[in-house]
Amino acid sequence: MAKLRFRQAIAIALRDEMRADPSVVTFGEDVAEAEGPFKTSEGLLEEFGPLRVRDTPISEMGFLGAAVGAAVAGLKPVAEIMFMEFMGVALDMVVTEAAKFHYMSGGRLTVPMVVRASVGSGAGFGLQHSQTLENWVSATPGLIVVTPSDPQAAYGLMRSAIREPGPVVVLEPRALYPERGEVVTGEDGLVPIGRARVLRTGSAVTIVSLGQTVGKVLAAVNEAEIDAEVIDLATLFPWDQGTVHASVAKTGRLVVVEEAPLSGGWGSEIVASIVRTSYSRLAAAPFRITAPDAPVPYGKELEALYCPWPDYIRRQLSSYLATGVPPLHWWEDNATNGIRDVNVS
Repeated sequence: MAKLRFRQAIAIALRDEMRADPSVVTFGEDVAEAEGPFKTSEGLLEEFGPLRVRDTPISEMGFLGAAVGAAVAGLKPVAEIMFMEFMGVALDMVVTEAAKFHYMSGGRLTVPMVVRASVGSGAGFGLQHSQTLENWVSATPGLIVVTPSDPQAAYGLMRSAIREPGPVVVLEPRALYPERGEVVTGEDGLVPIGRARVLRTGSAVTIVSLGQTVGKVLAAVNEAEIDAEVIDLATLFPWDQGTVHASVAKTGRLVVVEEAPLSGGWGSEIVASIVRTSYSRLAAAPFRITAPDAPVPYGKELEALYCPWPDYIRRQLSSYLATGVPPLHWWEDNATNGIRDVNVS
């Protein structure tokens, strides 16, 4: 077992799959000579050469279209999008072409491609480069969408994504790139797609999270010794309904913690599913702890308030467990008295 940074785990996962399968290729802006804008393709050009590791022009529509064609022709391309927002100019290639070829061909064609994109706040990149934007892709039939939350998931989900017969979008929280963790490599290190990870068992409340908020949830419940079952969803679509439903059946309570804004966030689907199937067995109403419906601020102090932080999560959970009533969001609670007393640690 090695201790790796999140970004290193991604690079090693790519390396291991490229060693195992000569049809795997990777390309994108600055992925070759510069080894990736976030060093997630470190060492790949040196080992595999410029035919399999390629820099592209600044043309997301062009190189994602090339990925679709390469996948249909028999390769397994891994295309990197520097910031998720940049996929906006090339969504047609992913949601209309890659996601639909298998169906349009009556199952004769497959598109085994991976699109990697860095997402999320916390790194000071400002409102045009700090969104998560899962809803751009998670509502598209034909796409698998995954988000790793730690170095092990980064390694295991990446390798599993490359092995999928259809298109997979991997959303990588860039605030986690420097984070270190123990990583099991090789076949034993694979993380299955479509299966959530139960990171902590408990009986008072089920907490479902994704990406960088998973670590924040664990910090909150461990510090406060809250009897919570913490689930890393890992695969956003298709999400693991069985694990989540079984946990809520045990605890009777559900809280979803997400970096997405309140309106349109992925957690709404989780809550709706639980309410539809388990309403009569719930001990309290489910609720979501989210980011506000606002652009991601650039200022460091304001950006720290955007993604739910451990102390805020702890206070929300403590109030919920004590009263059985979903508490107000911080921006509602502080609407009249400001945010002077907010602790973002």
